[in-house]
Amino acid sequence: QVQLVESGGGLVQAGGSLRLSCAASGRTFSTYAMGWFRQAPGKEREFVAAISRSGSVTNYADSVQGRFTISRDNAKSTVYLRMNSLEPEDTAVYYCAARPNPSAYMSENFYNYWGQGTQVTVSS
Repeated sequence: QVQLVESGGGLVQAGGSLRLSCAASGRTFSTYAMGWFRQAPGKEREFVAAISRSGSVTNYADSVQGRFTISRDNAKSTVYLRMNSLEPEDTAVYYCAARPNPSAYMSENFYNYWGQGTQVTVSS
């Protein structure tokens, strides 16, 4: 089992940047595929980005492609989400998720461990 703790959220102006971190407990982080999802008020949770356990494969939602970058440091048991050119539409609670699997899946149904989330608010 793995526990996930997100950090790095906050309030930023449109056009700004943030880097989210998700720290995982345990010594088997390198066996987990990792994903980032977000949920805006009144909306369903949606996929943002995913990374394979090796870090060699990444997937992105069309809405963040070219602006967001997912990465991981297996030595630190941490996955990151670098968010540039933020827009008010990016305002949401951001969650990281994990599953012991090699592939970077985009469906939230694939993931079986979730963090508590971190709030990102982008002002116009």
